[in-house]
Amino acid sequence: MSTAGTIDRPLTHDPKKQAPMKAATREPAGSATRDFTTTSAHTSRQNRTREMQLIPEAMARAHMHERLREAEAERPAERLMAARRMQRRAERASLRARRALAIAVMQ
Repeated sequence: MSTAGTIDRPLTHDPKKQAPMKAATREPAGSATRDFTTTSAHTSRQNRTREMQLIPEAMARAHMHERLREAEAERPAERLMAARRMQRRAERASLRARRALAIAVMQ
């Protein structure tokens, strides 16, 4: 059977194996209708690879890693601030003790 097939009964149902659409002869060149081949659903699904599906997870992991790095970078500054706070508190306590001693000696 060497017939080419018709629109109603194509030789094959696979769009890749069918002949591309030809422009009508009555339309001018460069008109709105163009020759194009449609991609099958299988081809469009090939774009969804495992890497693409894991991109949000990788981005979240990178974001979390960045936040942890920032927190670790802030820790020495927080320790320094706490140390200065404790030093000021100790100095005030020392001054209170001196005053109390001076008052006790004066009486």
